[in-house]
Amino acid sequence: MLQLSDSPPRMKPPVSVDESYQLCRQITAKYAKTFYLGTLLMSKAKRPAIWAIYAWCRRTDELVDGPAAAITTPETLDKWEQQLESIFAGRPVDKFDVALVDTLQRFPMDIQPFRDMIAGQRMDLHRSRYQNFDELYLYCYRVAGTVGLMSTAVMGVDTKQNTAPWNRNQPPYVPTEEAIALGIASQLTNILRDVHEDARRGRIYIPLEDLARFNYTEQDLFKGVVDERWRSLMRFLIARTRQFYQKAEKGISYLCPDARLPVWAALMQYSQILEKIEHNDYNVFSQRVYVPQWQKIRSIPLAWLRSQVL
Repeated sequence: MLQLSDSPPRMKPPVSVDESYQLCRQITAKYAKTFYLGTLLMSKAKRPAIWAIYAWCRRTDELVDGPAAAITTPETLDKWEQQLESIFAGRPVDKFDVALVDTLQRFPMDIQPFRDMIAGQRMDLHRSRYQNFDELYLYCYRVAGTVGLMSTAVMGVDTKQNTAPWNRNQPPYVPTEEAIALGIASQLTNILRDVHEDARRGRIYIPLEDLARFNYTEQDLFKGVVDERWRSLMRFLIARTRQFYQKAEKGISYLCPDARLPVWAALMQYSQILEKIEHNDYNVFSQRVYVPQWQKIRSIPLAWLRSQVL
């Protein structure tokens, strides 16, 4: 799906803006079903912009984790960053870029979170272990916390929060840390869900320090050992992940009203993965954990209520 072009940027966009957004929508619907469901709750003006951001992030991730990952080199990522700079300069290189160029015109963003995400992919090129949580946090920020920053630019913040006379000259609060926390929580959830899949590729994202804390070894993980050591470790890791979800919740009320429901829905639906892991007695080795579509939909009324009162 992802191809890097050696040709100079075209003068004429390769596809129309609408066609490009449809391509981004299709990628989102195919590869991020829970996330896509949340985007359908967004306003029609903001929904396509989030698809464009997701498509770029997905394609960035595929450079290291996709079908052609074996031939990805640091130079590949250098070239991808050059293409990013072209996008921010308003010059789309391929058909997916067209939508992101349009999104950046409608919702101005800083290029740094995009660069940080590429830096996260560079980590995956040469790292397969993380000694402690500080190291893992940096990785999670780069590959997922950055998505929170990108999305907040589209979601917008509520400028009516400071209506009291003594607050009128104060700028609206931008929930930057909370947006990052939601990205971190989502990535930590991915890590817990995908332990077996990552291990098959020789990667362990659970910090080695945490494994040692519960006397659980790399060999145990590769063998898929589920015992009380593993359950205790998973309880610890899930509790830490939920702390980030709780921090993220505190920032939702600062977003524009039309963005609160989709963010609440996405947060609640994604955190349900942790509940499924618990329900499966922390066995993430024999079957992939997933949340059924009906359960995701059932959570929307509660998400709506929270978006109104919290």
